Amino acid sequence: QVQLVESGGGLVQPGGSLRLSCAASGFTLDYFAINWFRQAPGKEREGVSCIGSSGGSTYYADSVKGRFTISRDNAKNTVYLQMNSLKPEDTAVYSCGIERGSCSLSYYGMDFWGKGTLVTVSA
Repeated sequence: QVQLVESGGGLVQPGGSLRLSCAASGFTLDYFAINWFRQAPGKEREGVSCIGSSGGSTYYADSVKGRFTISRDNAKNTVYLQMNSLKPEDTAVYSCGIERGSCSLSYYGMDFWGKGTLVTVSA
């Protein structure tokens, strides 16, 4: 079965860290760019970060630049999003999506997406 499964979400205090994982099964991530998106209640979905198929290109939304780091481990068929210095405004459901070619950070340009993992930043 082809799927993407996100994990690593949870409750964290402001200033804390979490590492999200996006694990693929049923196919290899090697030839895809991987995007992370988030959607907070009542807000539009936002493209957070993307990593190219080779891992040599990474992109970040201005809102997370300098705090989040995307990486990939093709041997584990997994992409990670390390989130540091978390803020309450980072609270959202985070999901990953794959696309062929270059990073677009466009949700509806993805080949498919995972179901997401909830991140809550609160004291």
